Amino acid sequence: MRILSGIQPSGKLHLGNYFGMMRPALRLQEKGDAFLFIANYHALTTVDDPAQLRQGTLDVAIDFLACGLDPARAVFFRQSDVPEVHELAWLLSTVTPVGLLERCHSYKDKLAKGFAPSHALFAYPVLMAADILIYQSNLVPVGRDQKQHVEVTRDIAIKFNNQFGPVFTIPEPVIAEEVAVVPGLDGQKMSKSYGNTIELFGDLKETRSRIMKIVTDSTPLEAPKNPDACTIFALYKLFVGEAERDALAQLYRAGGMGYGHAKKALFEAFEATFAPLRKRRDALAADRGYVEGVLRLGAEKARAEARQTLDRARAAVGIA
Repeated sequence: MRILSGIQPSGKLHLGNYFGMMRPALRLQEKGDAFLFIANYHALTTVDDPAQLRQGTLDVAIDFLACGLDPARAVFFRQSDVPEVHELAWLLSTVTPVGLLERCHSYKDKLAKGFAPSHALFAYPVLMAADILIYQSNLVPVGRDQKQHVEVTRDIAIKFNNQFGPVFTIPEPVIAEEVAVVPGLDGQKMSKSYGNTIELFGDLKETRSRIMKIVTDSTPLEAPKNPDACTIFALYKLFVGEAERDALAQLYRAGGMGYGHAKKALFEAFEATFAPLRKRRDALAADRGYVEGVLRLGAEKARAEARQTLDRARAAVGIA
């Protein structure tokens, strides 16, 4: 079973990235043949600062390794180190209906946020399809907002296979329902574009300050509160086990507890999780040669697999 997942280096990684994509992907590296990549070509649709893109790519590599990616179990690489994916994207584009891309929610969302309607933004799902199909991926862990892109990939692969022969494996999306959407400070989906994130490895004082700024309702301290309608609790339960979750929920419902108490509990849970990872990250940041070596070896393995699929696709369409 081959598992494929990617993440864009478009800014500092946050809890939405960790619980929505990173942790599920890291768990799957123990269950199959995992290919995890840094989607720096995709990031070009929103990042136009070269220095920012280079640093962001390095930061994502370090963060992922710090959070538990094992190079002995997973193939970890930069998207840009596998140029074969672009030729495959072109081959796939020849069977991709324009209407299919026009229906993609992410394109409409980006336009609504003021992004220029570039070809790259429009064709993003085709490049994503190439990323998935070139490694003959079976499973693709994604957030709910990316599920449509996997469905588009399936449509493209089926159309290509029907027209040219059985070249591609048809992938399935994998969504961890309990963390499909991670709320931000304002209760909306946590996103860099909303400015409502909690960074994984940001300044600790700033992190505590941001947690204390999580928006809550005006229920008095002495009154019972609904944990299921609270952003603090929604984040807290991502960090802890069932017993701790239920204990805090009981305090909510009993009354006499302010939201400040819940925010303190959330910060403590955050720090218990990320303090050891922060130490590991510091060590990795001081050894850039090791990080680059991991990415270089990953790219060699990824290209070997990509080349085989591309050769089959080229032969199928009559180029080779």
